[in-house]
Amino acid sequence: MSQVKRLDASLTKHLDRRKARTMFRSLTLVPPNTTDFSSNAYLSLSAQPAVKAAFLARLQDASHTNAPSLLGSGGSRLLDGNSARAESLEQTLATFHNALAALLFNSAMDANVGLFSCVPQPDDVILYDELVHASIHDGMRLSRAGKKMPFSHSTVWGTQQPKSLEASLLGLLNGPDGDLFQSGERNVFIAVESVYSMDGDVCPLKEVTACVERWLPKGNGLVIVDEAHSVGVFGKRGQGLVCELGLEDRVWARVLGFGKAMGCSGGLVLCSKVTRSYLINYARTLIYTTAMALPSLISIEVAYDFMMNGQAAPLVRHLRTLVKQAHHLLLAVCERYKPPSHLLRVSPAGPKSTIIPVFTGHPRSLARHCQEQGFMVRPIVAPTVPKGTERIRICLHAVNTADEIIGIVGAIEAWLISRMHVSKPKL
Repeated sequence: MSQVKRLDASLTKHLDRRKARTMFRSLTLVPPNTTDFSSNAYLSLSAQPAVKAAFLARLQDASHTNAPSLLGSGGSRLLDGNSARAESLEQTLATFHNALAALLFNSAMDANVGLFSCVPQPDDVILYDELVHASIHDGMRLSRAGKKMPFSHSTVWGTQQPKSLEASLLGLLNGPDGDLFQSGERNVFIAVESVYSMDGDVCPLKEVTACVERWLPKGNGLVIVDEAHSVGVFGKRGQGLVCELGLEDRVWARVLGFGKAMGCSGGLVLCSKVTRSYLINYARTLIYTTAMALPSLISIEVAYDFMMNGQAAPLVRHLRTLVKQAHHLLLAVCERYKPPSHLLRVSPAGPKSTIIPVFTGHPRSLARHCQEQGFMVRPIVAPTVPKGTERIRICLHAVNTADEIIGIVGAIEAWLISRMHVSKPKL
């Protein structure tokens, strides 16, 4: 057997084991005319005529000038890929988000990996919410930080319930290393997300910053917030959760992603001017990759112009109405049939974002049924979420309608009826 065939055989065994655990992944295509309840394009900006027209007009204008190639940037930012347009965009975004400086990356994943891998030094420590994004974990793996310590999701001050004080952020700050942290002798980076994409819950960011400032009075507590799922939806004109809460001066760095509500691609780090310069010198995901092409820069420009001019405000209001309607109808289904929690469960608490998880022990079956009815939702299974918390995730979009909400909830109800072997009650 050749070496290539031997390796393929070994890889096939790994894939077979994943299939046996029902964890196998594959690429799929969304059928045409499917109603989107899956993507992260919450504001549906790509469907807005004004956004499309502005994008095409600027692209056309650029084609008639001596602008760089429309197809590529020609190199990394440090070589030939930088442009006055990229630097102007960074200044605009820093001003809009009330930050001192901004640095573009090709994706939010690149931004997180670049930031976390190069800034913490060997004597530093990273404390992180256990449910932060995989890109933060990848950055931490490459980091030289002396310690990386998780705390229970969104648990700041501790709890009397099953998880103890030691599992909280306070428990870490006031734990065995507390004296060293509080002496100010090492930097303590605290990593959280503004909105967590699997549950749609919002970080208790005011409590996080208050806890850090209380227990690290020397100012060595540096909060980093991943705002990928909040920009565009939270804050005045979509500035994000940090701005909504007025915490710009109390958060050390923010990572933004443009692939969600903004409807384009790319990432951004909002930080100090010194940190920006440090990242340009040390962030490998910036240094060793080809810079954004002109169409990507233009797409970010027009999305932000639309948002900064207040044109997205009606979309956000409509989106919040849809979220309330969907949650109300889902709770009504649960109340009607009272299914066992392993079959179907929806949190009674009102959604804090545009994401509603519908928990079920049969996520693939439920997702497949909804897809067959023309509604695109995806099954979310371990290890993406902890075992026992499998679900489908309903992501609402500004382009969705009330009738589409009724339709997908009806599809979920029909699946539940078939599983419980009951009849639909007469209303």
